[in-house]
Amino acid sequence: MDPEREEELREIRERRREQERRRKIKEHAVITIVLLAVIAAGAVIYSGYHRTASIAKSASPSASEGVADASSQQAEPAEEQQAEQDAASSASQEAQAEQNTASLNQEQLSLAGDRSVFAVDPANVPSDFDDNGEKTIYLTFDDGPSENTRKVLDILDQYNAKATFFVTGLHQEYKDMIKEAYDRGHTIGLHTYSHNYAAVYQSEDAYFSDLDQIGQLVESEIGYVPCFIRFPGGSSNTVSKKYTAGIMTQLSKDVTAKGYQYYDWNVSFGDGTTRTAEDIISIATGGTQTNIVMLAHDASGKDTTVEALPTVLQYYTDQGYVFKSIDRDSIVVHHGINN
Repeated sequence: MDPEREEELREIRERRREQERRRKIKEHAVITIVLLAVIAAGAVIYSGYHRTASIAKSASPSASEGVADASSQQAEPAEEQQAEQDAASSASQEAQAEQNTASLNQEQLSLAGDRSVFAVDPANVPSDFDDNGEKTIYLTFDDGPSENTRKVLDILDQYNAKATFFVTGLHQEYKDMIKEAYDRGHTIGLHTYSHNYAAVYQSEDAYFSDLDQIGQLVESEIGYVPCFIRFPGGSSNTVSKKYTAGIMTQLSKDVTAKGYQYYDWNVSFGDGTTRTAEDIISIATGGTQTNIVMLAHDASGKDTTVEALPTVLQYYTDQGYVFKSIDRDSIVVHHGINN
């Protein structure tokens, strides 16, 4: 890596550390404010209860009293008025809390949106192979969901970045992360259910059987089968030759005939093999294209990918790029087919 770029990345890491420090300070401040608010609310509730109990007690005539004391009769209206004000204040606070909750729920629903137009449709296959003229990165994650997916989602939220997840069915215990990613505004694509090269590239029928299986899993989570797919190893893979000669040439035609579009990449994290976070950053920040489709992985064990992600996001943000999820109008990147 040249010294100038190395210095630039060092500065980004320093900014990240400072941002993280400030974020923690803000979190502590918010927690303190919430605790103080809870304590104050408890005091108001206790005070209202105490006043109400006092009023009830004074309103009950004693067996030995025939006539109420004049001074208590005069105090009673004031206490009742205070109790009514406390009750009104409590009701107002509850109404505001409900309104805030409703607003958050509406924001979540708005973020999720209706993306059923992304459903597989033979009459409407994405086919835009030209860039949009704007500095855009379509960050994609393969092989999840896993225990790393939520970490990735949280980091993406911090940078207001959207991505696309090409999912598998390898870890059923994390399948709820598919809907979680979708509800946070990201796109879901299909990668195959098993990600087993020997199985999926045994024949065309085997491939589509596996693709249908992951499609059904995704449909059960988000309500439809998406048209966006990625071949295991990408369309340029040569490992498929071991199992069926020419299968990638045929599959590349047949998936579009069935309404799918496959997406390769033009920049990679290089995390298909084990790498340090520093190595990933060096590789991933090498993109210069106007539209970048970037390959990364959120599979189990990709801890250094998670570690490198904030620096990569910050680097390209500083370069003026916007991170978007794939949709029907996104650039389609295809490799040259080697089998």
